[in-house]
Amino acid sequence: MGRLIKAEFRKTLSLNTWWILIIPLVLVAFWMSFAWGKITNDFADWIGSGTARIIAEQAGVSADALPVGLLSIAHGVNIAQLVPAIFGVFALAGEYNSKTITTTFLTAPNRVSALTAKMITYILWGALYGLLSFAVSALATAITVDGDRLPTGGQWLAAFGATVLAYILVTLFGIGFGAVLNKVVLAVILLIGYFLIVENVLVIAMWNTTDVLGAILPNSTANGIVGGVAAEAFGIDSINLPGGVEHWDKLGLQLSAGAPGLISWWAAALVFLAWTLVFFVGGWASNQRRDIT
Repeated sequence: MGRLIKAEFRKTLSLNTWWILIIPLVLVAFWMSFAWGKITNDFADWIGSGTARIIAEQAGVSADALPVGLLSIAHGVNIAQLVPAIFGVFALAGEYNSKTITTTFLTAPNRVSALTAKMITYILWGALYGLLSFAVSALATAITVDGDRLPTGGQWLAAFGATVLAYILVTLFGIGFGAVLNKVVLAVILLIGYFLIVENVLVIAMWNTTDVLGAILPNSTANGIVGGVAAEAFGIDSINLPGGVEHWDKLGLQLSAGAPGLISWWAAALVFLAWTLVFFVGGWASNQRRDIT
């Protein structure tokens, strides 16, 4: 297995994809966090003084002392996590496209070993992308957010851990999604379109009818892993939200955390893990008998 994992790393490093994708990752994570850092300095005024007071009382702090820097981090890493998802698409679908999958399967004892080595390799890649994304988001947050509104030491660590976990899962999700469709361009277009547009429009359009979609759909639950850490600090997830907050204010608050409809960070992680397993296992199964000639 060690040799197969080493071969996967060599294969990935021999291509330009891994470092080309770092460019949009860094740019998106930094500038999204930078922009939200500017916005969140005036968070209390932005959501309305009445709502801010309710949230602050729930959190046990003054409105001016809310750790709004967490919102900046959440938005930066959540938007940028599309990059490792796209990177994951290339893991299997890209190999079928370039015809290198033949060599990959023929040089391994069996397809299960080859796919397991690929999974372990891309878990490590997902963690590396998560580390980099968090670092640049944290830098942008530290530059823009007032010192008394930055996260505490424990909150920094929680956001970091949640980011790495989210990036590992979205990378595996991308592998499964690409493997099921088996077409790189189609998978990337559908992934971007759904994550950035389709699901967000659906959640907002259905908010009056139901506010649970964000707690069960893949994009929202992926965002809810890091967004849930921010929401927990403010007490604005769907379970802990104070009763005095209006229905549409609730949406605004959860959008500010980057995860409308979220339950909690760990629940979001479990739901997105389920989505990841659906696609990953589906892609795994379809590749056990897929023709490689």
